[in-house]
Amino acid sequence: MSSATPTAGPSKAIVFVRRTASTLGLWALVTAIFLSHQGWAFLGLITLLALAAAAEYFRMVRKAGQPAFPAVGMAVSVLYCVLMDLALLRGEPVPVWLDGAALFAVTAACFTLQLRHPIRGPETLHGIALTVLGFVSIPFLFQFAARLVYLVPEDVPAGIVGEQGAFLLLWLLAVTKFTDMGAYITGSMIGRHKMIPHVSPGKTWEGFGGALFFSQLAGCGLFALFPAQLAALGGYGHVVALGFLLALLAVIGDLAESVVKRALDAKDSGRFLPGIGGALDLIDSVCFTAPAMVFYLKCIHQTPA
Repeated sequence: MSSATPTAGPSKAIVFVRRTASTLGLWALVTAIFLSHQGWAFLGLITLLALAAAAEYFRMVRKAGQPAFPAVGMAVSVLYCVLMDLALLRGEPVPVWLDGAALFAVTAACFTLQLRHPIRGPETLHGIALTVLGFVSIPFLFQFAARLVYLVPEDVPAGIVGEQGAFLLLWLLAVTKFTDMGAYITGSMIGRHKMIPHVSPGKTWEGFGGALFFSQLAGCGLFALFPAQLAALGGYGHVVALGFLLALLAVIGDLAESVVKRALDAKDSGRFLPGIGGALDLIDSVCFTAPAMVFYLKCIHQTPA
């Protein structure tokens, strides 16, 4: 009597090749957008990734059989991203009321819709909490990448991204992704000691050390090559400090998504890019590093929040 044998998944080598190919393709796209200096290209890609990741999140929630209001979450996400993008493309500051209005809208709408359903103890709040979490942890946080592009005032026409804004975004992405890459490469090669096995069995302390090293390699390397374009970083002291801060938050962001996926019993958020996974897998770390970098730069330059 024969028994069915489980189909083996792709080998580590195949996964590595796919991940490398997707990463190179993505960096080619980012480079093309970077060289174009077109605001619509920068903001379009940021908004596309934010909304794709939010859609993946709500699909995971629904697939897990959890209550939620995905239509509300997606509608508020679209309006929030579009209104911010329009202001930035016109060369205007982001409206001071936009963040508060978006948080109010998603919360009030969820409670309003919940009124149609009977009260079932704490479960009644799950749909509201999961919907608000989906908006706050993905589009709300990731759109700080858009704010970063226009953080430094530059004498350029509306709709055009200045050199400093483009390089700040490039620096953020390089440090964040080199952190991810360093953790993956080092952990795959020499990882032995599990970091947080109940959240992510593949994460190791050796990988964490590699993440810190690679973040400094990217951060200090780019600053050495383009000191004038990255002058807003404020010198090597801030570059090193911010590099370590972003590396730590990149790891936390990656683990935060692992918490979400494990809680919802989801293996991957989607299949946006081969070898990497969904859009949420792609931007989870940036959702934590982009706000931190904006706040850090505002603090050292004493600019209004």
